[in-house]
Amino acid sequence: MLRRTGRGATDNPVNRFEKIHIEPDADWNPEEVGGRPQGPRRCLEVLAEFRNPVFIITKNRLVTRDIDLLSELARHNAAAVWLSITTLDAVLRKLMEPRTSPPLARLAAIHELAQAGIPVGVNVAPIIPGLTDHEIPAILQAAANAGATAAGYTVVRLPYGVAPLFEKWLETHFPDRKDAVLNRLRSMRNGKLNDSQWGTRMRGEGIFADQIGQMFEVARRKAGIQNDGGELSTAAFRRPPGTQLPLFS
Repeated sequence: MLRRTGRGATDNPVNRFEKIHIEPDADWNPEEVGGRPQGPRRCLEVLAEFRNPVFIITKNRLVTRDIDLLSELARHNAAAVWLSITTLDAVLRKLMEPRTSPPLARLAAIHELAQAGIPVGVNVAPIIPGLTDHEIPAILQAAANAGATAAGYTVVRLPYGVAPLFEKWLETHFPDRKDAVLNRLRSMRNGKLNDSQWGTRMRGEGIFADQIGQMFEVARRKAGIQNDGGELSTAAFRRPPGTQLPLFS
């Protein structure tokens, strides 16, 4: 569908071509079905064919499987990859994100991507105040050492049914910290565990939010991460030869 949509869109002169985001839920499955690569790789093959810029953020080291396509896009300033790292504590990672790549594997992926000439960053996320916020400097330094040249962060969000699950998780694994963590989150979310207000929902407000932001900025500068990589470019976008295919067939 992406290839058909892409080919059809290129023949319309009024269309503008923007970068595409591939977010953390994308499944980098190494297996093939019927001899054809699945999931994100198939999307990347189309994006590379058109040289359409793409920004990927993931917790999965298997993104390195697609270095060949990503490096080709990066030659045209049309690709960037960020690895999300929540903690460097392997035990805590298993409790929080049991189906994700270990911290060292994510750092190895940053190094491999950087060595291939692909702009790579680190997303310190999600930060849990009172549980993982103290790791911000160490995560940024480790990512910088691995080759990251950009960084960002978000504070944990607990929309809808996620909040009671999170409370139960804290009660099970960190009962001694549960109240402190929840109280800090409430202080950052106008007395609630979640605030969907645009502009503040990703980082919160108040003294604890300010402290996290200040810690992040100081640690980022100390690690030498400049965040000056610039925007991805559509200048190399091309229209491969071939006839237009219908959107639905």
